Amino acid sequence: MSRRRGVMSDELKYELARELGVDDIVAKEGWGSVSSRNCGNLVRLAIERAEKSIAQQYNGGPKVGE
Repeated sequence: MSRRRGVMSDELKYELARELGVDDIVAKEGWGSVSSRNCGNLVRLAIERAEKSIAQQYNGGPKVGE
């Protein structure tokens, strides 16, 4: 069975890793050495960025409940 294609670009992953301060671990040991907690934090940051991007795209649209 083949691996699922990633949703995030490698560039974004490394940028988020730098933000969290785990880029040195990734560079030395690879993604498999990043703790589960930090992987969760990476996902959380990615979701926050996606939500902000969507909000900016639809900034002029109707508000929920109106």
